[in-house]
Amino acid sequence: MKNKIALQGILYDEKSSFAKGVALAPPLIREAYNSDSANYFAEEDIEIKPSIFDDKGDFRIESYFDIEGITANNLHKNNSLITLGGDHSITYPIIKAFYEEYGQLNILHIDAHGDLYHEFEGDQYSHACPFARIMEDGLAKQLVQVGIRTFNTHQREQVKKYGVASIEMKDFALDRIPQLQDPLYISVDIDALDPAFAPGISHYEPGGLTTRELLSIIQQVEGPIIGADIVEYNPTRDYNKMTAMVCAKILKELAVKCR
Repeated sequence: MKNKIALQGILYDEKSSFAKGVALAPPLIREAYNSDSANYFAEEDIEIKPSIFDDKGDFRIESYFDIEGITANNLHKNNSLITLGGDHSITYPIIKAFYEEYGQLNILHIDAHGDLYHEFEGDQYSHACPFARIMEDGLAKQLVQVGIRTFNTHQREQVKKYGVASIEMKDFALDRIPQLQDPLYISVDIDALDPAFAPGISHYEPGGLTTRELLSIIQQVEGPIIGADIVEYNPTRDYNKMTAMVCAKILKELAVKCR
């Protein structure tokens, strides 16, 4: 890797609609990443040592709209930036900061939920809404969603309205996922995984991806990525920090794909 990868934690769950707790996740993902029970090697035989990261630390958020400025301060065009969340609402202001640096992005969104509601429980910035905001603001050239298994009528209408390529879990196959071009951003909601593989989540949606399938999705990405996030890990619902270790594994595999 030519440059260090910036890393930031966003301690925020105020836009969570069902259960709080995901604001606690970033330090526990770091702890799992540094666990003596594993090593720093990704599966492509690349060692993702702590020195690879320019770790900016964790940020406790007072105002939702501060996330964009924090991200902008930590983002430099010669370095990729990975964010540890936090609920999925943080992706919208993060993408706004990336847009200012790169222009329109190609986004690979891996999730059980489409997060395309125009508004949810009266909040247009809910964690159920970030990709509606991203698309209506014209921040993405292309949005590809993988693993969705919770669409309702409204969200299907939103898919059509914004031209989203959504590969629902019932239709999932690796070879159906298109190769997206640079600038590419990957957003991983950990509840894309079946709860059997990631119990530390707020919204249990059976019938999801296996850990191996999620890793394969990341590993088959051809181009470098400019940024990524791992969101919606809820330590208050985890067992023996199992899901933290899954997040740490995903962090290493994402780091391999960074510029």
